[in-house]
Amino acid sequence: MNLPLVERELALPSGSPPGAGLASSFERRRLRFYLVQIVLDIAALAAAFLLTSPILGASIGVPLRTAGQLLMPLFLTIALQNGTYSLESLEDWTIAATKAAAAMFVSAVLLYFILSFSRFNWLFARGAFVLAITLSVGLMIVSRRLAFAWMRKHWGTNPLNVLIVDDDGPPVDLAGAYRVNAREQALQPSLADPHMLDLLARYVRNMDQVIVSCPPERRIAWALVLKGSGVHGEVLFDYVNEIGALGVVNRGEIGITTLLVSSGPLGLRSRAMKRILDVAVSACSLVMVMPILLAACLAIKLEDRGPLLFKQMRVGRRNQLFAIYKLRTMKVARTDGDGRRSASKNDDRITRVGRFLRRTSIDELPQLFNVLKGDMSLVGPRPHAIGSLAGEKLFWEVDHRYWQRHTLRPGLTGLAQVRGFRGATDREADLTSRLQADLEYLAGWTIWRDLRILLATTRVLVHDRAF
Repeated sequence: MNLPLVERELALPSGSPPGAGLASSFERRRLRFYLVQIVLDIAALAAAFLLTSPILGASIGVPLRTAGQLLMPLFLTIALQNGTYSLESLEDWTIAATKAAAAMFVSAVLLYFILSFSRFNWLFARGAFVLAITLSVGLMIVSRRLAFAWMRKHWGTNPLNVLIVDDDGPPVDLAGAYRVNAREQALQPSLADPHMLDLLARYVRNMDQVIVSCPPERRIAWALVLKGSGVHGEVLFDYVNEIGALGVVNRGEIGITTLLVSSGPLGLRSRAMKRILDVAVSACSLVMVMPILLAACLAIKLEDRGPLLFKQMRVGRRNQLFAIYKLRTMKVARTDGDGRRSASKNDDRITRVGRFLRRTSIDELPQLFNVLKGDMSLVGPRPHAIGSLAGEKLFWEVDHRYWQRHTLRPGLTGLAQVRGFRGATDREADLTSRLQADLEYLAGWTIWRDLRILLATTRVLVHDRAF
């Protein structure tokens, strides 16, 4: 069941960055809605067991309530895994109710078997337990129906942010979508211009879907740009093989067909797990390495009295630029802001202290602040400077798939680094091997793989190519 859409205007207040005038993000609304639904589910489960307990007497009342308390974490764990609080469930309340009922059934069966093996199931009557579970499911279904009625009344829209980029292509008459005129906003699908990609990243931020309508000669360029955007991207395009489309999207309600050319690699729950890991580990790590950071800063200051930190613009998630932090390891007058010259083993720009910091990877520690800010992740493709060269070519000139590695936040470490692909990129092959590892990581992400990469990184902190 698709909820009705309402018109949303793209407003850009004077003096604000592109995209700053967008209506409040529906992603944040969805998160709040999920949290409210979790609270309602907990309340439904607690109420069901509290109401059921007195029916069969006080002697078994307390143990039955205890069973309800044990059931809560099991239910929430299974519900988060089976998509009870997912976008699909948010679009159709019947799907949400079905998934919640399934999560409750599985968790109830699991709890009953655990208590049976522990010889505690005799403390409560099976009939009371079944009644409490049935009442819980009933209350959850009712709460979802009421919550979706409220959402439809107050949001009046499908809970999706859709952006239509009009680049002189056929009109796309999709109600409720944000719209931007590429010509008026000077948007061009140029893979050779990182600043243009940064501008586009500001428009697609918080968007669930992006649809581009453009002439045939610009369709392939837009498709390649969207592949690195980290969002569900569609292009009105006729030539499937040329762009490697992921699928066909039929929008029968308005009589058009689009090709799916990109898709964000992680769903909301996966992104949340990855972010929780980032914040927890980076915060703890900063506390532990603070003495090392302070000692390194003192050594830098004593050597040449120059600034402690080196900041450089790097390409981040969705090809958006951000300032990366590192301890300064080069002479002040010879730092390379664009990154056109890779550091080499006997680089005369590197200070004596800087050589040790690079060798031990201590110079990378300030990037833990980038992780806390949300610019970076603990694990992901390493961010590169705009002017980085592989041989005589810019990175994106070597392989157009280069921009696809930016669908996730860049990382302090990554699959390429633990495989030994680091240091100078004197040849095009030096970049190709790293790119292949990055794309492999994106295609097979799991939270367990991130943990394995973090553990493997401890073996390569001191490396013969860390110069």
